[in-house]
Amino acid sequence: MSCSMMKSLFGHKAWANTELFDVLETLTPGPDAHTAIRLMNHIYVVDRIFQAHLLGQPHGYDATNTKATPTLAELRGAVAEADAWYQEYVATLNEAALAEPLGFNFTDGDTGTMSREEMLMHVITHGAYHRGNVGQILKNAAIAPPRDLLTKFLHIAEPARRG
Repeated sequence: MSCSMMKSLFGHKAWANTELFDVLETLTPGPDAHTAIRLMNHIYVVDRIFQAHLLGQPHGYDATNTKATPTLAELRGAVAEADAWYQEYVATLNEAALAEPLGFNFTDGDTGTMSREEMLMHVITHGAYHRGNVGQILKNAAIAPPRDLLTKFLHIAEPARRG
């Protein structure tokens, strides 16, 4: 995968998260809202775990979610910060850096090795999967989820592509 594509994917991720948080703010507090926040927090925690892997640092997590559930506002700010970090990070990479294998520890203490590209793609696909789960929660609550589409993002980010 090219560095250019990585930039597009992480731009899309940040945009999709913003769109989803906008809609989540309309969800009535209750079990559905709690489940949606837990899912979004899980995405965030995994993003931070893989950020640490990419930096070669310990992540400090013993699970892929936190015991306490943050407020929607707290989580939105933290996710925006993580998204900005990833966008800045992928902007610094070249093809050789993407291919470099990195060793790390999973939350269960087991070890693993993945290339930077594999880690970054995991972050992208993992987040997209769980945003889809949150979208289903919204549908079940009779709220239309945002259209989490790369094509929509690209046309918003670069309107000249529509012509």
